[in-house]
Amino acid sequence: MVNGFEDLEAWKEARKLRIAVSAICHGFPSEEKFRLKDQLLRSARSITANIAEGHGRFHYQENIQFCRQARGSLSETLDHLICACDEAYINANQLAGIRKHYEHILRLINGYIRYLKKRKAEAASIKPID
Repeated sequence: MVNGFEDLEAWKEARKLRIAVSAICHGFPSEEKFRLKDQLLRSARSITANIAEGHGRFHYQENIQFCRQARGSLSETLDHLICACDEAYINANQLAGIRKHYEHILRLINGYIRYLKKRKAEAASIKPID
């Protein structure tokens, strides 16, 4: 049973990624402070923020849309991490580990979207009692 967004597995796993990204960013050179580091932190934070905001909307379609935005931010985060690897700020092994976590979170978000779509369809099929 989900009482709040903090109970959602997608949010929990995205939080772990956000924390890992934050730790990785501490190792970036200072000239990246307002470039890649800032973009990476913002995109990683956007994942959990969009899941939370969607959950707070209480309408299936809005929740689905925010989950789609979270999914987009997840992909953006991966792209920034690929760039960090290309710039040798992280190594290929770090990127491979993050990519596995990315794929896991992607499956969770997609599963949550499927669940929300199913619930939306069920709610639409309930006919009011006259």
